[in-house]
Amino acid sequence: MIRADRIAVLTGAGISTASGIPDFRGPEGVWTKNPAAEAMFDIEEYVDNREVRVATWKHRLAVPVWEVKPNPGHLALVELERQGRLTGLITQNVDGLHQKAGSSPELVHELHGTVWYVDCLQCERRLPMADVLPRLEAGEEDPVCEVCGGILKSATISFGQSLDRSVLDRAVAATEAADLFLAVGTSLQVYPAAGLCDLALNSGKPLVILNAQPTPYDEHATTVLHTPIETTLPDLVTLP
Repeated sequence: MIRADRIAVLTGAGISTASGIPDFRGPEGVWTKNPAAEAMFDIEEYVDNREVRVATWKHRLAVPVWEVKPNPGHLALVELERQGRLTGLITQNVDGLHQKAGSSPELVHELHGTVWYVDCLQCERRLPMADVLPRLEAGEEDPVCEVCGGILKSATISFGQSLDRSVLDRAVAATEAADLFLAVGTSLQVYPAAGLCDLALNSGKPLVILNAQPTPYDEHATTVLHTPIETTLPDLVTLP
């Protein structure tokens, strides 16, 4: 179990695999099985290539995120908040499962945005994904903004797009306020998210990593666990 009064948590795709959402780089990951799928997460490819947009919307329609439920890993972090020990829940995930589990929205910092909303890349209008999914189901392959005709894209951060500075600032503040940094289900290969580990380490905070696969930060961590998140995390956050 983790003995710290103030804990900052970073989560990645691995925490949601037990809910039925595939990760990206794992053995059964989206990019592992289909390397060409990475194009769907590149902003230049998305904007310049209609075929990529069509494939991306098909992927959005097919992913199980709309129906899945949080698993014990998500619920363990709700418990950590209930204990008053969570300074911030920083996530690379876009699935909204932390909020669905009961984590306070003001403590969840979505570095890579959310799949539950859609942005127009031209007029910057934002609308719920629930307004666009019926259009896809009705046969639209590449839906456009109904106001200006611009390209629509899920409100997620693709490669080549900048993170929301205010969200990143809150993630940094949560890390600085913590006594311990816990990284869960993330490969720690994508920056600036992985750089939060450096921020914690450089200020002398213990780093605990819970992930199925090795990460570049394992050798610097106080504790490294390669065990199932949905069973290990509840034990880690249990008060002594």
